[in-house]
Amino acid sequence: MAGENSIQKIVPFLWFDTQAEEAVSHYVSIFDRSKIGDIARYGEGSPGPAGRVMTVTFELEGQEFTALNGGPEFNFTPAISFFVNCATEEEIDRLFMKLSEGGQVLMELDKYPFSDKFGWTNDRYGVSWQLNLATAAHSQKIIPFFTFVGKQHGKAEEAVNTYVSLFDRSGIQALERYGAGEGEPEGTVKHARFTLHGQEFMAMESGLEHAWTFTEAVSLLVNCGSQAEVDELWEKLSTGGEEGPCGWLKDKYGVSWQIVPTILGTLLQDRDAEKASRVMKAMLQMKKIDIAGLRQAYDAA
Repeated sequence: MAGENSIQKIVPFLWFDTQAEEAVSHYVSIFDRSKIGDIARYGEGSPGPAGRVMTVTFELEGQEFTALNGGPEFNFTPAISFFVNCATEEEIDRLFMKLSEGGQVLMELDKYPFSDKFGWTNDRYGVSWQLNLATAAHSQKIIPFFTFVGKQHGKAEEAVNTYVSLFDRSGIQALERYGAGEGEPEGTVKHARFTLHGQEFMAMESGLEHAWTFTEAVSLLVNCGSQAEVDELWEKLSTGGEEGPCGWLKDKYGVSWQIVPTILGTLLQDRDAEKASRVMKAMLQMKKIDIAGLRQAYDAA
């Protein structure tokens, strides 16, 4: 699929209850090359209290993220975590200390068979981070990491192939399977690295008992340049899954996506509050986003 080079194609989107601003400030204070971007507020007729912060865009290590104050409906889980490539021991020690403070450590920072130094923690907001002392330089510092467990176990390879088929500049860089005697079903995915539109992602699966799976608390927002692209991604990702409101969908593996035309953000941030409000109200009536419908609402007298 063709995409725009001026913006990040796929943006991790974090759903908080009311702590989006606090969490973003915390993350920006921890990571280098980080900053807070645009802040959008709930308007009249929107789901949240008018004037309250709705979304905050931000960058960590030069990568784009968005945080939402969406309410208490969804909780973060380790099913989608963020894998951080650390260049030095000093860096991994510092990041692990700050991200684990007030959170829950899943794997202590230590040496493991697969890494000289690695740790996995949920931070104080529930967002999950894997920190690794990298043996080589990486162009992407923070990598979204899928963990397929429970009823999604055994579907990681199929999911990765599906996602790679949907985007240009995509491919599987490495796929390692469990062997006999490793404590997991032989042949299932031990570790996969792949790219979507030039962005790096990772995946693994575990047949062990886990009390969590994918939730809408972490979704992937896809910036689309045309209605044709919205239509194609919506159809292919929602097949076997579940359509949601306002451009949200859940694919057949349980992963949540937002299929969003780039024009939406422009219209919602228009200086004319009445026009922006009309666009918001129109979007709230949609499942798949319809650009013509947004423009009609924007231009209405």
